Amino acid sequence: MIKYHIVITCMCFTIAAVLPVYGQQQKENSLGTLWSRVAGYYPGIGAKQSAVDASKLHEQAVKSEMLPQLKAQMQNSYGTYEGSSGAFFPQPGFFNVSGSGSPIAGSTTAANSFASTTIEWEIFSFGKRQKDNEAAKSLTHKTVSEKDAYLLQLKKILSERYINLLYNDAKLNLTQRNTERLDSIRRITTGLSAAGLRPAADSLLASSSYVQAMGEYDKWNGVKSASFIKLLELYGGDSVDFSASAIRFIDPVGNQQNNESVIQTSHPILAALDRQSEYYTLSGEAQKRASLPSLNILGGYAYRGTGIHPNGTVSGNWKDGFSNTTNNFLVGVGITWNLTSMRTNHYKGEELFKEAEGAKMLHSQYEKAMQANLSAAQTEILYQFEQLQKTKLAVRQSQDAYGMYLARYKSGLITLSELLQVRTILEQSENIHVEASRDYWLLLASEAALTADFEFLFNNL
Repeated sequence: MIKYHIVITCMCFTIAAVLPVYGQQQKENSLGTLWSRVAGYYPGIGAKQSAVDASKLHEQAVKSEMLPQLKAQMQNSYGTYEGSSGAFFPQPGFFNVSGSGSPIAGSTTAANSFASTTIEWEIFSFGKRQKDNEAAKSLTHKTVSEKDAYLLQLKKILSERYINLLYNDAKLNLTQRNTERLDSIRRITTGLSAAGLRPAADSLLASSSYVQAMGEYDKWNGVKSASFIKLLELYGGDSVDFSASAIRFIDPVGNQQNNESVIQTSHPILAALDRQSEYYTLSGEAQKRASLPSLNILGGYAYRGTGIHPNGTVSGNWKDGFSNTTNNFLVGVGITWNLTSMRTNHYKGEELFKEAEGAKMLHSQYEKAMQANLSAAQTEILYQFEQLQKTKLAVRQSQDAYGMYLARYKSGLITLSELLQVRTILEQSENIHVEASRDYWLLLASEAALTADFEFLFNNL
């Protein structure tokens, strides 16, 4: 009895250890595994990530503009020193220091050295910097949402290309089976014709049908290769194992997971439009506040050397340009207000507000269209799956009927034209089932894109 319990316990542990491995093997040959490789390879994803990184750096750059602006310069010059009375407008970063009016004599030129540093700190901007920071942060959110929307679209593209590859592979296999059937009919007919049981025309007709099927096989072989190349453009590898997916493609399971018929507001496409509207709104507010004045703390320090001595003697030597030095500093508070820009910034702000309004309208349009498409897709999926069950039954019945008619043809009970007609019905049934499978999976891909949920598709294809 104790041995029995030990055996049962060991079996349970063995089954528990084997099941995860089996499930993992199943998952390795699914569309979801292929997506994980595409996500790590495709350059378009890297481009979107670079845009996100750039927006984050832009956000940091905007924040750094709130720091004090420190400027420095150094120069050494040689020239005349004639003065002129009168006022002038100083350039930013410079300030005046009055000199002596004593008469000077000596050289007509003198060397000069000058170095200065100024600091300007905007301590109050009436909310301009805050709005700039908010707009920069919103831009980062916008690029992140655009990346999510791009990934969603890329998932749909991958799914559609993968489904097309499986469809073309199924059509190629169907054509191969059809070619094998016609080859079997051709060989049977040739033997019956050689025995005098069938006319020679039957042999020619069977051979013609066989050659035509071979040409159709060549066509689908090329179509499959082309779809495989398109898939590799996303995948980056040189081979894809889709044997398990090919079985699931032709015999799909029903999707009972996505029963929600309402588009979520967090959908990446709608979120991207929301972020875009928010960014334009904040940028418009920042643009309008740019017309407001700024309150700054100013400071400066200047060093100057000259060849003009205090006694009025001028030296033309270059080294004397570092003599007779003076040091000056300046501190103060200033208000800067560009009055002319008020009208311009007003129009620029209104322009951005209109862009935000347009993004909101696009959001409403997309939401309504996506809602209608989702409801239509889910309704169509329901009936498409019902069609698949019927076409699957029709294929099985057609195959059984073809086997019976082939046996009757071998016995001489029916003509070749009747057998070929039954074979055509079987081929049509198989074609309809393959096309219905493709349409079903494409509808699931559309539903997954609309619900932003590819879990069922990635795990079951």
